[in-house]
Amino acid sequence: MTCEHVQALPTGVTADADVCQDCVAAGNRHWVHLRRCLTCGHVGCCDSSPLKHATAHHKATDHPVIQSHEPGEDWRWCYVDNRIV
Repeated sequence: MTCEHVQALPTGVTADADVCQDCVAAGNRHWVHLRRCLTCGHVGCCDSSPLKHATAHHKATDHPVIQSHEPGEDWRWCYVDNRIV
């Protein structure tokens, strides 16, 4: 499955970090899983984490698609279409 948002993503975007940058900035290291924004490379924590920084990043920027930033996982989620892409 894919969507128009995946087709519009820039190429060559890499992760900014291997931690939730927003949690670290707030002095928190209690995230569950990491998600990477495929528009800008921002790494945030998942919605199972207390602070849900990946979703907060989407809401602040309207960047539509994230990808799991966990070893061995490569699935992507489109916030706009509310589905795996």
